[in-house]
Amino acid sequence: MLDVDSLVGTVFSGLSALVVEDVADSGGMVVVAARTRDGAVPCPVCGTATAKVHGYHRRTVTDVPVDGRQVVVHLRVRRLVCPARSCPRQTFREQVPGVLERHQRRTVRLVRQVSEVAQELCGRAAAHLAGVLSMPVSRSTALRRLRRLPLPAQSVPRVIGVDDFALRRRHRYATIIIDVETGRRVAVLPGRDAATLESRLREHPGVEVVCRDGSAAYAEAVRRALPDAVQVSDRWHLWRKLCDKVLLEVRAHTGCRATVNPSRPGGVHEQTTRERWNKIHKLLGQGIGLLDCPRRLGVALNTVKRHARMPEPQTLRIAPTYRPTLVDPYRDHLRARRAADPAVPVTHLLAEIREMGYTGSANLLVRYLNQGRAEGDRPVTTSRHASRLLLTNPDNLRPKDTSLLEKIAAACPEMTALANLTRGFAALLTPAVGNDVKPTDWIAAARAVDLPHLRSLTNGFEIDRSAVDAALTLPYHNGRTEGVNTRTTRMMRQMHGRAGFDLLRHRILLP
Repeated sequence: MLDVDSLVGTVFSGLSALVVEDVADSGGMVVVAARTRDGAVPCPVCGTATAKVHGYHRRTVTDVPVDGRQVVVHLRVRRLVCPARSCPRQTFREQVPGVLERHQRRTVRLVRQVSEVAQELCGRAAAHLAGVLSMPVSRSTALRRLRRLPLPAQSVPRVIGVDDFALRRRHRYATIIIDVETGRRVAVLPGRDAATLESRLREHPGVEVVCRDGSAAYAEAVRRALPDAVQVSDRWHLWRKLCDKVLLEVRAHTGCRATVNPSRPGGVHEQTTRERWNKIHKLLGQGIGLLDCPRRLGVALNTVKRHARMPEPQTLRIAPTYRPTLVDPYRDHLRARRAADPAVPVTHLLAEIREMGYTGSANLLVRYLNQGRAEGDRPVTTSRHASRLLLTNPDNLRPKDTSLLEKIAAACPEMTALANLTRGFAALLTPAVGNDVKPTDWIAAARAVDLPHLRSLTNGFEIDRSAVDAALTLPYHNGRTEGVNTRTTRMMRQMHGRAGFDLLRHRILLP
């Protein structure tokens, strides 16, 4: 068995630099009486070692909790006399390096634990959790410990990622810069304009590759500050832009898709949209210009342009989605019986499918028939569903989705070309040598088809062609930067309304 001294040395191993004289149970806390060890200590001014005692002082500090209770250390320290006559410091109070710092009321290891909690939770939440862990601190103390945490030494990375995040959405934004190769946060800038980023890049030259989204301000800042750096457009943003344009093109060809899967009569919203489409095309057919149509109809110019590009009015309706039921295996039998005899009673159908093994209730069968699920698998194919089929990898589609995609792609020549262009662009998103020349053929093919939304996308690609080519050939991307933005959003929610930009920047840059 361990003796008392060994047990004390095990429980309070962090106080091994001290001499523990007594441990007492004081109800809700543990009180430790300790003193510094006898021995020579160097003078903090001249460095002369001395053990001559001038007097003693008492310090009360808090240590890490034991057994869920707070630990208070009553420490006796010596005031020593410096023997050097030329030293301006005649006496000094000895310190305990690694255990206690000057003017501190907490041990070094307790300060480290409080700082870790404050770094993760910030002020009020950190104070609450520290109290639960028997390390009581105020929220102001938690913030002070957080501000005192040193930031890591910053070096200029070779490849950086640049992105913006909202401090207050639609009002104030900031810019985050990270090391793409290591994920280390490099800088947080108060703004997202070109001048702010340009100033930062000029002060820290040496960057060779810059990953960014399609921001023209960031592109101009990099072009001015680092004319020799390679700009890489983020591949996720390229794909996202294509997804938005594909959805707009699918909506513009709703009439073509209706021949594949006819839609049911719509509601008030769809009827209003159809009437607006008819009015706009009637005015355009009379030779009235696009700028005059909004004044006559009382709608926005963008609305007129959107309807003018549609050969047919779009269907703005969400298709019903159903969960699998016990009636699904007997759908073909119900469909055949109702086609042969539309007036067949539900009770007869229930008896027939029960003989075939149906174990559900009569109410489930009635709801199934009233919803029209016996007549078709999916009564409506929405624009969003159709665009999702076009944008999904064909290897990941179910057989019924594959057949529906083939029908949608064959609905009209434009849909066929859209499906081929989508697959061609998806193949380019895997970085490979030689991909920088393939976008030329893809852009030419997209402009040869009557797809105005996709044509606007190609115009944007041509403006930022060098960054797009680099994205299709180099392995760098902005994924880690987006991850930092997600973590920053969590931090701002924790600190909502209670901290400024300086504290947020300090917390982001901490490792």
